Amino acid sequence: MYYIGIDLGGTNIAAGIVDENYNIIKKASTPTNADRPADVITADIAALCKKIVDEVGITMDDVGSIGIATPGSANCETGEILYANNLPFSHYPMQAKLSEALGTSKRVYIENDANAAAKAESVAGVAKGSKYSVMITLGTGVGGGIILDGQVYSGFNFAGAELGHMVIVKDGRECTCGRKGCWETYSSATGLIRTTREKIEACRAEGRATIMEDMIGGDLERTSGRTAFNAMRQGDAAGKEVVEEYISYLTTGLVNIINIFQPNVLSIGGGISNEGDFLIDLLHDRVFAETYSRDGTPQCELKIATLKNDAGIIGAAALGM
Repeated sequence: MYYIGIDLGGTNIAAGIVDENYNIIKKASTPTNADRPADVITADIAALCKKIVDEVGITMDDVGSIGIATPGSANCETGEILYANNLPFSHYPMQAKLSEALGTSKRVYIENDANAAAKAESVAGVAKGSKYSVMITLGTGVGGGIILDGQVYSGFNFAGAELGHMVIVKDGRECTCGRKGCWETYSSATGLIRTTREKIEACRAEGRATIMEDMIGGDLERTSGRTAFNAMRQGDAAGKEVVEEYISYLTTGLVNIINIFQPNVLSIGGGISNEGDFLIDLLHDRVFAETYSRDGTPQCELKIATLKNDAGIIGAAALGM
């Protein structure tokens, strides 16, 4: 039996055929063109599903179910996308609409994309075999997915696991959610870039040299999430200060999560996770110096997520397995 997983994004829609061992057999993508009506985007999703089924040489009879990983809030019981930022879906009955577009009675599952990624890591990635796991994604924001006893946790209203929106600095940076001091304003790639730019500007004002200035060619818009890390590795003091500040904020959130959930594995994905073991090495001792569980108590494992861009497809497909 095969399963279809769809990763619905604001820029692209990716779809894949996944086997019972969570291997992607075939995948393809198409631009979302998110300014179009919801039904038109759904028609494109259906066409993409049919395309990969045909290319593999199977039929929809060979497909057990279809899963969709979507930004925003999704009601997995009714099959509705309740809200998706930057996409034209508001209380949209995706389950019914996609089934209609495909001309099939196959079950369609819907889940938030961060939750689906956490599901993927728990069944096929770095948290495989764990009953309890949490995945955070350090990207434009900080996404979160929680797996409790093997199941996605999203709360009674399907809006849970917004881990990036816990406040770690009272009256801190303004967040797009309307609060101040949210974790994602400091620990996302966006937050890291902001901290890096602020440090470069401070160095300019102080007349202090930093190789980060050379890295960006004097243009703050060229600052990336890698700028400070690369500068630190070259011995730049200002770069080290940025990374130290970033790691302190990241540690605070990770310790909060571990103390609340005590997962077997806490995995880190997203662009910043490309720092790999270097990032884990910076975090490990600081995190476990602050966690509540000590004195011989088994500890959570802190790891880099392994499925990368395939997590959405695999997680979506796994919803129906």
